[in-house]
Amino acid sequence: MAEHADRPDIDPSVSPSGTGCVECEEERGWWVHLRRCTQCGHIGCCDTSPSQHATAHWRATGHTVITSFEPGEDWFWDYTTERGFLGPQLAPPHSRPDAQSVPGPAGRVPDDWQSHIHE
Repeated sequence: MAEHADRPDIDPSVSPSGTGCVECEEERGWWVHLRRCTQCGHIGCCDTSPSQHATAHWRATGHTVITSFEPGEDWFWDYTTERGFLGPQLAPPHSRPDAQSVPGPAGRVPDDWQSHIHE
């Protein structure tokens, strides 16, 4: 993966919007993994998740780059090129809390969650 440290669609100073998917929290939904918009800090759920809010955020805003919001992951993804790359260090926190369940959040994930995901 190429490194892209200086891009207008990445603002390293913006903090994440929270520790869970913004829309899932509002809707009392759940997610599989979390993604962070590198332009505004919006946290959305991944495309495996039932609601796919990170991609919906890109479509609604035109913010083209996300990064993983999972512990130990540091990849970036550009929706327009459909390519991954290494990016700059962003404002903390860099991931959801380690204690947060996957899928999550705990208490809202149905027992048959695997039948609800996108593959």
